[in-house]
Amino acid sequence: MRAPQPRPHHRPRTGRALLAGLLAAGTGLVGLVLAGSGTASAGTTAAPNVNVLANGDFSAGNHLSPWTCGPTVTAVNNSATGWDLQGSPAGTDYANCSQSVTVLPNSTYTLTAAVQGSYVFAGVTGTGGTDPSVWSSDSGWNNLTSTFTTGASTTSVSVWFHGWYGQAPFTVDKVSLVGPGTGTSPSPSGTVIVDPTPSNTSPKPTPTVSEGTTGPASPSPSASPTAPPRKHLLTGYWQDFYNGATPQRISDVPAAYDIIAVAFADATSTQGGISFTLDPTLSSKLGGYTEAQFKADIAAKRAAGKKVIVSVGGQNGTVSVSNSTAAANFADSAYGLIQQYGFDGIDIDLENGVNATYMSQALHSLAAKVGSGFVLTMAPETIGMQSTGGEYFKLALATKDILTIVNMQYYNSGAMLGCDGGVYSQGTENFLTGLACIQLQGGLRPDQVGLGVPASTSAAGGGYVSPSVVNNALDCLAAGTNCGSFKPSRTWPTIGGAMTWSTNWDATAGNQIANTVGSHLHAMP
Repeated sequence: MRAPQPRPHHRPRTGRALLAGLLAAGTGLVGLVLAGSGTASAGTTAAPNVNVLANGDFSAGNHLSPWTCGPTVTAVNNSATGWDLQGSPAGTDYANCSQSVTVLPNSTYTLTAAVQGSYVFAGVTGTGGTDPSVWSSDSGWNNLTSTFTTGASTTSVSVWFHGWYGQAPFTVDKVSLVGPGTGTSPSPSGTVIVDPTPSNTSPKPTPTVSEGTTGPASPSPSASPTAPPRKHLLTGYWQDFYNGATPQRISDVPAAYDIIAVAFADATSTQGGISFTLDPTLSSKLGGYTEAQFKADIAAKRAAGKKVIVSVGGQNGTVSVSNSTAAANFADSAYGLIQQYGFDGIDIDLENGVNATYMSQALHSLAAKVGSGFVLTMAPETIGMQSTGGEYFKLALATKDILTIVNMQYYNSGAMLGCDGGVYSQGTENFLTGLACIQLQGGLRPDQVGLGVPASTSAAGGGYVSPSVVNNALDCLAAGTNCGSFKPSRTWPTIGGAMTWSTNWDATAGNQIANTVGSHLHAMP
């Protein structure tokens, strides 16, 4: 069903769907203080700048509400400094905390936090624009600070902070998010605190600024931080080979991509086994790209709240899981790659057949090994999701308890049946909405259904639609607006998102998917 495209060695071809969207943006919390200014719409009175974040100095003690924190986060009362928040990363727990904060659209806010400890991360997700993420590795007290502007329809964001795998406990204090608000501050002080020095004796040292846009190259953990998730995710496949699309390092992938699927893993001589190595041709095109740099880029993306997974399959993928032994080999080898490279999970893009029984067995075993934060996406061809009796649809339903998103490939398929029995041609909005409707009515949760589209006409043999059509289809499914001639009988406001093949082809086409579809997804309620 695909137009052949030249590929190096034995690697699978493109013309494929992008991965599912999970996940979401950063995790945890770093003591934050946000201060900022906003812009008012024409004809309105500008709202005053206030601290819109509650309990940022943790003076409520053991009552951390409205912060939502992991089990290894506590409030500690230091006799010299007063109440602080302390996180103690352990195993795959990064000591995460987050708080949902009401904000105004088209307004500027500044986040600041007094932090202490090696590898403390802080950020904001759901801004409707560029989500900030900063970090510090200073063992002394210092401030993290970052400024962002909300999107045209953004009314709430998630402020978060967390530590890092295998690192010592960290401390957070004096967190504020300052910008246009109702005129009153929910924090006990009601003012912006830039100096973390408490008002009691034995003050903390005057802080120094220590910030960055991405996390450190090390460590490389085996599980990613659990961040406050976005409601609608953009997934993009990253090509570990060169076929004419723009060669990229993982660090080159735009921040709009919430999930990055590394394509592809290779089959080994062991039944069900997979492996992964960077393609030397790609490395050459990039002027040298080492495994160490690749791992560091993955760690930095994860520190910024993104999910990076390894994709299995592709047009020429030959991985077969058809018995219990193969299922065990698949789970073991996939877990080895996740540990080796720091992936968050796996993408299943097997286009030459799948056995729902044994692949489900393998994926549940893998999920149990990885634990919290495991990401599972799928990118079936359209034919695989036409009926709940198909093996791919059965696999999706069998793994619904651990499934992040299914980004079906809405391309390279010609005309297909929609949920209303109508026949729709690829490359149209009706094709997107009519076929998504089958999955939505077939048992998947709305957040598990994404629209997989090619990034350009060069990325697939057929089925390309402009980013504006993708946005219209998302609006139709979520709110019943901007529909084509087919309009579903109901709406699914929590529709999962979109995926594209590939981030490389998107870069070649001017990053239209990242800029147009990504910004639209992140601004959706």
